[in-house]
Amino acid sequence: MIFHPAVLFGAALGASLAASSGAHPVLRVSDSVPTLNVEQVCQGIAQQGGVTFHDSAVGEEKKNCLDSEQSVRDQIVKEWSTFAPGDKTACTNESRMGGDSSYTELLTCLEMARDVRTMHSDQANERANSPTQATPAAPVSATPKSKP
Repeated sequence: MIFHPAVLFGAALGASLAASSGAHPVLRVSDSVPTLNVEQVCQGIAQQGGVTFHDSAVGEEKKNCLDSEQSVRDQIVKEWSTFAPGDKTACTNESRMGGDSSYTELLTCLEMARDVRTMHSDQANERANSPTQATPAAPVSATPKSKP
């Protein structure tokens, strides 16, 4: 059974976060967008949509998938410098695992890692900028007056 890469993004993010935390060996990547072989994943997606493996629509579906993957790669090229180096490494390694590579999976992983980091940073800033609730001072007891 072949799954579309977008279905697997949760697993990809989990694995990439584990990889970046040192749980798995991580291969460093150069600071350029990787070249992935998306033929296999697009063939599988096209075949899932066809009635049979010889369906005439399979070729067109594969071409649509390849065109879509190229568009996603172009988007990654534009945004590549904005992603954290560790995320690039973890997500690239994750996108190459398991045989079927996809730029859609790579971009999803990169965006999710960035968004989680941004969310954590925003939360930390909110905590740092929120007024702290000061503990009220203990009441000062008045010295009782002596009776005359």
